Amino acid sequence: MVYGEPRKYDSSFKGPIQNRSCTDIVCCILFIIALLGYFAVGILAWSQGDPRKVIYPTDSRGQFCGQVGTPLEKKGMLFYFNIMKCASPMVLLEFQCPTTQMCVETCPDKFLTLMKAYTNKKDFDYYKTFCKEGQGLCPAMLTPSMPFTQRCFPALGLKGGLITVGNNSHFDDGSGTMRDAKDLVDGVKNATVVMEARQVVMKIFEDYTKSWYWILIGLVIAMLTSLLFIVLLRFLAGIMVWVMIVMVILVLGYGIFHCYMEYAALQGEAGANVTLQEIGFQADFTVYLQIRQTWLAFMIILAIVEVIIILLLIFLRKRILIAIALIKEASRTIGHVMCSLFYPLFTFLLLAIVIAYWGVTAVFLSTSNQPIYKVFNETMCDHSRKTCEPANYSISIEKTQCPDSECLFAFYGGETAYHKYLIGLQFYNVFLFFWCANFVTALGQMTLAGAFASYYWAFNKPDDVPAFPVFSSLGRSLRYHTGTLASSEVLLEYLDHKLKGAHNKCTKFLLCCLKCCFWCLEKFVKFINRNAYIMTAIYGNNFCTSAKNAFFLLMRNMIRVAVLDKVTDFLLFLGKLLIVGLVGIFAFFFFSGRVRAFKDTAPHLHYYWVPILTVVVGSYLIAHGFFSVYAMCVDTLFLCFCEDLERNDGSAERPYYMSSVLREILLKDKAGDPSSARQQDDEDDDKDVVMKQPQPQEEDEV
Repeated sequence: MVYGEPRKYDSSFKGPIQNRSCTDIVCCILFIIALLGYFAVGILAWSQGDPRKVIYPTDSRGQFCGQVGTPLEKKGMLFYFNIMKCASPMVLLEFQCPTTQMCVETCPDKFLTLMKAYTNKKDFDYYKTFCKEGQGLCPAMLTPSMPFTQRCFPALGLKGGLITVGNNSHFDDGSGTMRDAKDLVDGVKNATVVMEARQVVMKIFEDYTKSWYWILIGLVIAMLTSLLFIVLLRFLAGIMVWVMIVMVILVLGYGIFHCYMEYAALQGEAGANVTLQEIGFQADFTVYLQIRQTWLAFMIILAIVEVIIILLLIFLRKRILIAIALIKEASRTIGHVMCSLFYPLFTFLLLAIVIAYWGVTAVFLSTSNQPIYKVFNETMCDHSRKTCEPANYSISIEKTQCPDSECLFAFYGGETAYHKYLIGLQFYNVFLFFWCANFVTALGQMTLAGAFASYYWAFNKPDDVPAFPVFSSLGRSLRYHTGTLASSEVLLEYLDHKLKGAHNKCTKFLLCCLKCCFWCLEKFVKFINRNAYIMTAIYGNNFCTSAKNAFFLLMRNMIRVAVLDKVTDFLLFLGKLLIVGLVGIFAFFFFSGRVRAFKDTAPHLHYYWVPILTVVVGSYLIAHGFFSVYAMCVDTLFLCFCEDLERNDGSAERPYYMSSVLREILLKDKAGDPSSARQQDDEDDDKDVVMKQPQPQEEDEV
């Protein structure tokens, strides 16, 4: 089967063309319009949003407790007049207790009823600090409380098997009735259903504030390690690849050994044999590390990964030598385009800007609702739970008909067109985030492809290579191919959202099949995109034309793609895995305090897995960024080599642009390759001529 027409010889072709025109203009216009809309959404969100709503608790009048620069600056705690009303199911729907709430400096620390306070001036002066100023409204009782996420909750305890509050199992509810302390449990539980999640987030945030500089040091170590590996690959490619292979196996082996030792050490420990299913979800992830089943699962996973990698290495042992030689040639290319090693830093900077813009916009959008006030009352009232205005409520009809009712803050919402479409704006924010992130990634791929192609198609290397190949390629990509870079995007989450609530087994099976198909499609599209950007960087064609040409070129060289290009990607993946493993092990021993030398140096954290996970993920992204330079270089050299074979035949009139080393590497596997059939007879007849043919000048390999 013939996949397109091979390229013809063109004496004027000298690498990435300079005279090119703008491509995919429609996509470029749509992307610019989408960006303008994105900026408009950001401005609208920043003008309407108020992050204080997620930082400070809100009292019944919609004021923020503890906000700096306000009369409530020193009153940072939220006090509930009757915490037992928080047991209402409506709390879960509206996230606000149907009781008066006010900002106080400190939480009450003793039992006191209003009637008892009247009998003692000192007690009454203390009691008045928990009454609403100017309204004479006071709680019926005070109970010993403790601060929790800037809110005052009863100080519940356990004594002799009984629930206590302030060391007492009973309390006066203010009406002369003695109540059990356990009656407070439901109120506290419902009041904290949202606060517990917020508490976890606050603890994680606190951990970041304590360990951010150590995380930064870990990421710098990952960056320096990645850079060191890349530099060593430049000079010692063969040795470094084998070192990476051996060390990956050793690191995974150590991981298996460590998991086994932890598993064995927990034998006989109380509670260590509890299953993960029995313990359920725990916000404190360190709990899982005290269970044997956790370490057994880790050990099995690492053992499976170890076996898979070893089997792949055995299966690909013959191809690894050729892939190493290809990496050596890529090292020579990168050595002449040294700026490419530092280009990932520019990509990281752009991605950081995109992520920061998305995060800030998301926060402001989520806090751009208005305070909603509703009627709360003790007795039956027709206006209960209806929206009200606190400013004029004392003279309203609702107050007249329901004298004991109050107009209290309920939640943040809104009925305007803007508030109705807030969820749509959030989806737009997420969609543009992915679009911009993919654009930045595609820009990096096309820029590097153009730079490496400039090197390959230079006949006299490095004399004919442009002075600043990376900057020249970046300029061409932004000036002519913004539309092409913005022309590939996403799907299926909408279907998942619509179908995930379905209980029909056929529907679930169909969704599972669709996800599998789309996963395969996503991998294929990414593969096509990458090679399409290379072709665009060289010839300046639009996305569809470049994708078609790249696909046909790869299909005409299918054998080489399977046995060389992908093997090289696998070896580079092992390099990323090694860096993540080394930095991850170091972070684990440092933050967990397992090593005595680091015990006094490491910060004391709520969850030590937070910085470890951050360092591991960050290390992978950093390693991926640096190793992607090599991956892009290999892919570009591979496509250029295939083009070179079709354009030229190695004669004096049509000499190859490839180096003699690269030709020796990639022509080793021409047996059974359809792309080599055309040249086989000519090479047999003209072998002497080809041997005398002057090859491109190049530096001796180090």
